[in-house]
Amino acid sequence: MEPQGGEADTLFEESHSDQRRWAQRSVDLSHLAGRVATLALEADAERVGTVGLWAAPTLTGARATEKPNIIFYVIDGGGADHMSVYGYNRRTTPNLERLAAEGAVFEHVYSNATWTVPSTASFVTSLHSSVLGGYRHSNERMIPEQTAPMAEHLHRAGYQTAVFTTNVYAGTHTGLDRGVDVLRDAGAELASHSSVELHEDYWRWRQSYPGEPYWVHFQTTGADEPFEPARLFSPFAGLYVSTEARERYFEWERQLAEAMALGDLFALPDSADLAKVGIDPVARFHAWRGLCDEAMAHQDYQLGRLVERLKEAGEWERTLLIVAADHGSGAAGLRDPLSTRYDPMFRSSVTRVPLLVVWPGRIPGGQRFGQPVSMIDVLPTMLDLLGLPMPEVMQGQSLVPLLLGEEGWEPRPVILDEFEVDPETGELTGVIEVVDGRWGASLEINPAERPESRRRDERSHRTVPLLLYDLWNDPSTQH
Repeated sequence: MEPQGGEADTLFEESHSDQRRWAQRSVDLSHLAGRVATLALEADAERVGTVGLWAAPTLTGARATEKPNIIFYVIDGGGADHMSVYGYNRRTTPNLERLAAEGAVFEHVYSNATWTVPSTASFVTSLHSSVLGGYRHSNERMIPEQTAPMAEHLHRAGYQTAVFTTNVYAGTHTGLDRGVDVLRDAGAELASHSSVELHEDYWRWRQSYPGEPYWVHFQTTGADEPFEPARLFSPFAGLYVSTEARERYFEWERQLAEAMALGDLFALPDSADLAKVGIDPVARFHAWRGLCDEAMAHQDYQLGRLVERLKEAGEWERTLLIVAADHGSGAAGLRDPLSTRYDPMFRSSVTRVPLLVVWPGRIPGGQRFGQPVSMIDVLPTMLDLLGLPMPEVMQGQSLVPLLLGEEGWEPRPVILDEFEVDPETGELTGVIEVVDGRWGASLEINPAERPESRRRDERSHRTVPLLLYDLWNDPSTQH
């Protein structure tokens, strides 16, 4: 440290030899209050070639801003269809119901794709999959360099930023590390305890970096597949699935995986696959539904505990909380026995997600909005609430006029698209869908007529013409 007009002084010095773990250290700079100084970080080693790194040095101090802290809480695979706050007939989300009384709930919210990578990339940029260039492969980031994800916008505005996720597809792979001071994107030791681990990481981060304001993006996986042994969901295990049904379900899944020789995460079993193994599709669906509901109840409980602790810490009144999901609960596989391979992406179980916005004292509580909206509306809404500049290019719109009862929001069709890049031709291949009031339309674009597709295996592949769906009636009805 070198004060302006003064001599350099060493404030902290330490030898560190642990090659596996980062060392977290804090230095008191209060004696420099009101002074201009240059802070320098240096690393040296006795052995030539040894590399030492400093990561995310952060200056923190007393709160001197009216900006709220922001918690963007994404429940991976947390479909609205399995939440009692959205009218589900099982009380799976009592804590979200209590939060709804303190804020606003959007009734008809669509994710922009059916799985994590394209969906997450869309809602952190407010741009659709096709505009971002489509999905290529797991080693290439979905978000191009010229596009700023949510964290970069908040970091530029002076926020400390952190991402805590147990879904590797929602971290560096997607590009969520850009603009982030602290990132955890490793899988959980136990998938069902994702929220437990992430909340612990969050509170450790707050202890190490107590400054405000901060923005944190959670993306938990505890409500998504694969489901784990009953003890991990205690005390919720057994609420909706008997021990016998649970054991039978896991045995069926093991047999199905062997019969199908599953190598593709997105391979969807059909009635022939189930019949081959002797699986009752209705019994399988009900067992899966019960496991999903127990997992959702566990996730809701952990989120409730997080909010309680925020209130105890005195942070709740200055926190903007947004709860959402990246896709629906039924997106991971063919579960509903009434479903078909050609169901549209906008089928409720696949892309209907929650969206709750709570900001105590700023957003009136108890509001519910029935207008169809999109997850790409989250970024412009967040920036608008904070009075920050909008991206130069975005496809979503701010929901603040609805939240605050002001003029300026206009209904528009909701668009879902999911594209990948043909490795041989470089052409985009995928599906684009539009929801406009009562009607939805689905169009598959497949110029190369390839023999396989990421979302459908070779037995089900086809080029699908424009299909219209009556959303007020059976969503499987095609016209």
